[in-house]
Amino acid sequence: MSFGTNDLTQMTYGLSRDDAGRFMGTYVGKGVYEGPEFHILDQQGVGEVVAIGVERAKAHRPDITISVCGEHGGNPRSIAFCLRAGVDYVSCSPFRVPVARLAAAQETILEAAEAAMKASEDEFPQS
Repeated sequence: MSFGTNDLTQMTYGLSRDDAGRFMGTYVGKGVYEGPEFHILDQQGVGEVVAIGVERAKAHRPDITISVCGEHGGNPRSIAFCLRAGVDYVSCSPFRVPVARLAAAQETILEAAEAAMKASEDEFPQS
């Protein structure tokens, strides 16, 4: 299963990517959006839709492979969010691949370190 995050963003917010350039800067400037929605995945909006979809899909079929495609797949913060939400892989434009690979590796290392810390705390609780 693959989430096309550009299309999902357009449908969630009722925005056309072709038209958003005319007003998105104003919305970002006024704090309506954190950043350009077609470059940074809105974790509380579109990200929540992705997280719910991942959770429900894996509950129904645990072996399902879930991916994200679109420009969000090349943004480090979006990649970190997607991996933590249970997305198996992301795809993006070729020029974003090096950054995406680095971000995915960094997030994987961070998750492993957090898991090791938790295991250590569980094994040796502090009193």
